[in-house]
Amino acid sequence: MITLQATDALLAVDLQNDFCPGGALGIAGSDEIVPVVNALARAFPHVILTQDWHPPGHISFASAHRGAKPYQTIAAPYGPQALWPDHCIQNSHGAKFHPGLDVPHAELVLRKGYRLDIDAYSAFLENDHVTPTGLAGYLRERGLTRLFLCGLAYDFCVRFTAIDGTSQDFECLVIEDATRPVKLPGSIDATRQAFAEAGIQRIQAEEILGS
Repeated sequence: MITLQATDALLAVDLQNDFCPGGALGIAGSDEIVPVVNALARAFPHVILTQDWHPPGHISFASAHRGAKPYQTIAAPYGPQALWPDHCIQNSHGAKFHPGLDVPHAELVLRKGYRLDIDAYSAFLENDHVTPTGLAGYLRERGLTRLFLCGLAYDFCVRFTAIDGTSQDFECLVIEDATRPVKLPGSIDATRQAFAEAGIQRIQAEEILGS
């Protein structure tokens, strides 16, 4: 069992309608993790939510690029950028949190990907790997040092948030059974390798909640 401390926070990533079954970028089984996330949230002294928040015509949308199709990769000014179906458009139903998410004590909702010409998988840095979101400063000012990550998607936004959080000297642990992957070719193996190289622990919810 892991003993939680006052300096711990749960970071629940992008639990939004568009990433759930029936959504524009629905991830298989993603709605199954919502009760687990709710249970985890009740155990934590601090909870932070992130929210994809794209303007129409966002650079990550395949529809914004002539002749492009979802899941292709383009060369953006800041590096490779995967293209997706239009999703999580600001103020849309798809951008709202899953209706079953019950975390009334969340202390911060961090919106990301709201700039038209740059995406942001990570809750710490935009996809240029330079521009900060402000999350690191918030955590430091609150004295929060150990982060437990859950949410969507394991192989993209959870992955990059954990990697960037570790690089900024936060201890990051990924609660694997409280995440679900997009499952692009090779993306799960690449994620696990990246976690191993960064020293990021992969744990199960029962290690916090008990069996």
